[in-house]
Amino acid sequence: MSRNNARRRPAISSTSPCPCGLEATYGECCARFHQGQAAAPTPERLMRSRYSAFAAGDAPYLLRTWHRVTRPPHLEFEPAQRWTGLEIVTTTGGSAFHSEGTVRFRAHYTLDGEPGVQEEHSRFVRDEGVWVYLGEL
Repeated sequence: MSRNNARRRPAISSTSPCPCGLEATYGECCARFHQGQAAAPTPERLMRSRYSAFAAGDAPYLLRTWHRVTRPPHLEFEPAQRWTGLEIVTTTGGSAFHSEGTVRFRAHYTLDGEPGVQEEHSRFVRDEGVWVYLGEL
């Protein structure tokens, strides 16, 4: 998910199924995080909302939820890449009592019509009380 350009993809409708894979519409699920109306309450929810942001081409949200120490200066989206599904494999930590958490996931996509998968074990930390993506373990 790191090779991407700041052009937005077509907007996901608030009534569309949420790209993150939870059984809710985008408007009921990740849209509130993307629009700044709420912060993701756990690393898993942040991972899901970030995946949805990749699917939507929402670079500002991705940069906003990336720890300032590891955040790139900009993102570029691959125009021919479409995100097609997210699997959460395992999570650790991330409760109201934790300051760190991890999420191991598989992000499925197609690129030029060919299927692919990105697997990552991601680390999340609380920064000023808000969960942010720190990087890959």
